[in-house]
Formats: sequence, structure tokens, C-alpha cells
Amino acid sequence: MLMKSSTELVRQQNSALVLAALRRKGSLSHTEIAAQTGLASATISVITAELERAGIIAKTEQHAQGARGRPRVLFAPRRGYGYVIVVRISSDIVQYSLVDYGGVLLDRFEEARSHEPAGTAAFGHVFTAALGRLLGRSRIARGEVLAVSISSKGLVAAEGARLVWSPVFGSEQLDFGELLAPDWRARVMLSNESLLVAQALAVRAEEKARGIRALAAVSLGHSIGLGVARRGRSGELDVSAPNFGHMLHAASAGLCRCGSYGCIEAAAGFYGVLRTAFEVPSDTIPAKFVPLSEMDKIAASARQGHRMAGYAFRQAGIALGNGLSRVLSLYEPMPIFVTGQGTRYFDLLHKGLEEGLAQSLQVRLEGLPEISVIADEQQLVFDGHLDRALSAIDADIAAPGHALGNAQ
Repeated sequence: MLMKSSTELVRQQNSALVLAALRRKGSLSHTEIAAQTGLASATISVITAELERAGIIAKTEQHAQGARGRPRVLFAPRRGYGYVIVVRISSDIVQYSLVDYGGVLLDRFEEARSHEPAGTAAFGHVFTAALGRLLGRSRIARGEVLAVSISSKGLVAAEGARLVWSPVFGSEQLDFGELLAPDWRARVMLSNESLLVAQALAVRAEEKARGIRALAAVSLGHSIGLGVARRGRSGELDVSAPNFGHMLHAASAGLCRCGSYGCIEAAAGFYGVLRTAFEVPSDTIPAKFVPLSEMDKIAASARQGHRMAGYAFRQAGIALGNGLSRVLSLYEPMPIFVTGQGTRYFDLLHKGLEEGLAQSLQVRLEGLPEISVIADEQQLVFDGHLDRALSAIDADIAAPGHALGNAQ
């Protein structure tokens, strides 16, 4: 029995290595899979045969133009094996995307989110109806969906797919697993949006052959988020989303959307900048949504030299820098990537950001961390969704009990 268990574990690990290589690198030949995984040729032959027989990967032949001899045989995930639904819940829209097992985007639409008070029950009806509409447009059955990957700002439970707190629903919790459990067999995943950004950035760095030991991604917008990606001693990627926006900054920052006073977000979120620029009392209930057009007006005023508008962005930068200085002190020196809609105001934020970072002894001794601005946060979130969801599906395939394990 022990021998059988050990053999099954090795098979599982080897299958996972092959699937991971194909997921990261795309179409690969037998030789390239061996180079990527370090597995023996005979082992790769057995695994690729099992995966192909189970319909998980597809084999194609590539004929070199004008060349003689046998064609090059390539393996890749079979796109029609299954599908992933990606849902991004933000302050103003909910975006629904349909992706095949090969990672190819098939369909996408967005729905504007109402800012009138509406609970999770009402949203649940809208959400499930939208999933059905997404599948109907591509004539895909619900049973063909392998994973539903959802993201939101806010606090996500460590286990399951439960949204604990969010700018959208406040303290009203929403368990997406329970919401979909009666009718869906798909794996249901919920992630903090900033965690997905850090995930995508870490994978990009790895693909560019300049792996980063650690990085931080701070998202600027209506909410303030942070994702941290770190490589463990054995090379595994650990990604987390500390509750950065709601860390204490200074009581003078005013009332936050979470109900506390003095959070980083209360100073650096769009509503915080708006409140400071117009000298609104600090205990004023925060605006639920600040249009970009309004933020653009404040930014234009700041660039023209108007004192309070410039002060508002500087204070926002200081709050961000103070928070990031604590993150660096707790973890280690790491590059910082700035993303989100707020990057369009980075020219007004960066001096305050550097001032806030300089409050850290570590920064004063070792210098400022490398700071990069990436405007296309939406693509990073989407890439993070796919990496986590498809990797989880691959792990399920390689796990004991899957049909692959019975393919002989």
C-alpha cells in the first residue's frame, strides 16, 4: 500500500510539473518539456500520453518551411477541455469574462454598478443572471466551466470564497461559494484585487528571466490596496494582500469608509483627496464614488499652483509613503509598483510619497526603493485571475482521484 501511495504521489508531482511547464511556456516539444521540468524522457512520454488521452492537452505537428525530415511535435493545453469565468467587481462596474482552458479570452461584457443602496441578495441575483448570459452568448453549458474566479477590493476570508468587507457592500458579507453551490460544480475562487496584481507582476518578472525575490504593488483609486509577492526559500511564490488601505495613518486623515478614523485610504483614496482639497470637515461621511472627471479638475487645479489642491495630493502621497515604509520594515527592501486609476496623478503624489518613505530608517540608510508606474491595472488583474485559476485547475487534474489517475 505504501509503495502504491508513493508511486501515485510521484505521478501526481510529475504531471503537475508538465502542466505547469505548458501553462507557463505555451506549446512545447518533448525535449523542451524535459528541459523545463528536469524529468526523464520516458516519464514525459507516459505523462503526455495520459494527458492527451484524457483530452487535457493536444498534440500538433509543426512542419519547418522548406525543411526535410520528421515534423516537430508540440504539446499544449487543449482549449476546449473546459472554461473559466473571470469576474471583476469594482466601484463603478462589474466585468464578466469567459476564457478557455488555453487561456484565450472568448467573450467579455461589463455592467454599470448602481450606487443606490442595494444589498448582497440583490447583487446575487444580478450576478448569477450575468453568468448565465455570459455562457449563453457562447453556447457553453454550465458543466463545462471548471472555475469561477472573482475579485474585489476589501477583505477576503482566508478559506472559501467569502467577501468579509468591501467598499461595495460594506460589512454585509457575501459567500460566493454558497451563492453558486446549488447549481455549479465549478471551483469558486475569490481574491483581493491587489493580490492578483502582485501575482501577475511576479509572473511577468519570472517570464522576463529576471525573477524578483519580493515586490509590492500598491493600487491607487477610490480604494487603496496592496499586494505583496515573495519567493520562499524553496522557490514557491507566496502572494498576500495586507489590509493596507485601512492601516492607521493619522487621526487627522478623517473618517474612512470602513468607519474608522485616520486610515491611509481616508487620506489617499479619491474621496480623501476630494475632502482635503475642498477643506471639508474630517468627520464628513466619505463619498461612495468620486468620478474621474472630478479628480481631473482637482489635479488640474493643483498643477496650476492652487494651494489646497496641491496640498491634498501631497498629503495623500505622505500617507502612502508612511504606510509603505512600514511594509518595507516588516518585510524586506523590495521594488514598488504603482497601479490603478490614481496613477494619472502620480506627478502630484510622488514628492509626498518619497517624503513618507523617508520616515523609515531602512530607507534613509539604504535609499528609496525602485518605484515603477504601470497604468494598465485591469490587464494585471485579469492576468492574475488566469494564473491562479488555471494553475488551480491544473493542480486538480494532477491530484489523486482525478480521471487522469485512471488513464492507463
